[in-house]
Amino acid sequence: MLPAISSLTFSPLSLRFPKPNPFAFFSSPSKKLHLSSPKFLRINPSPSPTPPIFSIPSRQSHTETTQSSPCGEVHVIVGPMFAGKTTSLLRRIQAESNSGRTVAVIKSNKDTRYGLDSIVTHDGVKLPCWALENLSSFRQKIGTVAYDQLDVIGIDEAQFFEDLYDFCREAADHDGKTVIVAGLDGDYLRRSFGSVLDIIPLANTVMKLTARCELCGERAFFTLRKTGEKQRELIGGADVYMPVCRQHYVSGQIVIETATSVLESQKLHCGS
Repeated sequence: MLPAISSLTFSPLSLRFPKPNPFAFFSSPSKKLHLSSPKFLRINPSPSPTPPIFSIPSRQSHTETTQSSPCGEVHVIVGPMFAGKTTSLLRRIQAESNSGRTVAVIKSNKDTRYGLDSIVTHDGVKLPCWALENLSSFRQKIGTVAYDQLDVIGIDEAQFFEDLYDFCREAADHDGKTVIVAGLDGDYLRRSFGSVLDIIPLANTVMKLTARCELCGERAFFTLRKTGEKQRELIGGADVYMPVCRQHYVSGQIVIETATSVLESQKLHCGS
């Protein structure tokens, strides 16, 4: 059974989610998100309107008609951990569903913190989703008919998908889908994480969210790992990571590196 079905009344295009200015900065949302539990993937959607026919004047003063091809969109939401990226994604998905569009949400199957069948915000808001190893398998998993009926695809924790660029380009350019992507733009070392930054050239809009520094309350742009692990992919929550401002990121890294060095030297001393 598909995890998502929706049969909402179609609303005018003016009710689609508002498009933010590219590269705008936002603080993390202060109000808790309340979703109305939309049903996803309409199996029997109402017939789509016939694509518009455009009249193109020629030099001979007569017109020819051509049928428009599908034209999708890509919208990217980035920021550090605890900035409200998933909340923002779910709000936009909810708005699209409320306006009568058929939607589906995907997340990486690497993220098992709240189960595999749902996307869950840090506030506990939940939405059903497809948990996949890679995006290229989505069409096969959902079925060609259901995929063709989709209008909007949401992708959470996008940094874990190696095929993110190819999927977004194909879905938007050739399949006419609106793709809304949420993910980390940088890892705990402030280096590009996965393929999220690679899709910015594909994007209609890019939204950079900020959190609040846990140490001073200023705007936080970075994610500080509080433990000494060195692997890039280390899935965790507040027990492992905290959002910090630039000043406390730099000082925090110094403290962590110093502590790690001391611990390693003690191990060597004990072993000798």
